[in-house]
Amino acid sequence: MIYITQLIYIVAGQEKMFNQFEDIAIPIISKYNGRLLLRVRPDESSFIEHHIGKPYEIHFVEFGTQQDFENFKQDEERKRFLHLKEHQ
Repeated sequence: MIYITQLIYIVAGQEKMFNQFEDIAIPIISKYNGRLLLRVRPDESSFIEHHIGKPYEIHFVEFGTQQDFENFKQDEERKRFLHLKEHQ
């Protein structure tokens, strides 16, 4: 198993576009032996201390192998909608 932690930062006002991408990308994870273990949207009171920008969301994902993760990143459907994520 490999575990991926992703800190997600978005431009204020672009939440709808981010959620459109997530609606597509998250279900694709399972096609590649992956599972979204945690999807956290922390509020201000969640931070005790920080030395980096506060993320909009935190994702913790597992994949069976590194190759599964690489295959997920190359998924054609996911890639068609990356512009929604990259707009952030």
